[in-house]
Amino acid sequence: MKVAIPTEYGQITQRLENAREFTIYDVEIELVQTKEILPLDGQSFSDFLLTQGINAIICCNIRSASRTLLRTRRIELTYGVTGAADDVMIRYLSGECLGTIEENALLQLEQDDLGDITYSQRK
Repeated sequence: MKVAIPTEYGQITQRLENAREFTIYDVEIELVQTKEILPLDGQSFSDFLLTQGINAIICCNIRSASRTLLRTRRIELTYGVTGAADDVMIRYLSGECLGTIEENALLQLEQDDLGDITYSQRK
């Protein structure tokens, strides 16, 4: 499983769409096997996901269009998370509840205070 976290100087970037690099963790049996920091280098976010074989993304803020893209690619999304990427990855692997998790199931449309349509898990 490959987990991508948009980072800058080891910290999670404020908005996924503004990321210039991602820290990629290759995880097997709840242990990080490899870690590498990869720049987008002019690739679109969509192409980057495909070429790297990303299965999950952990980020801070994300636009609804990007959430839809991840949903169509069946990529697990955890958003609303801040801090150092390595610390967040340790918490993620330990099973700690981080931010809001979308696992591409039981989703419904909601309208937020700004009028943007977003998706959230049904409770």
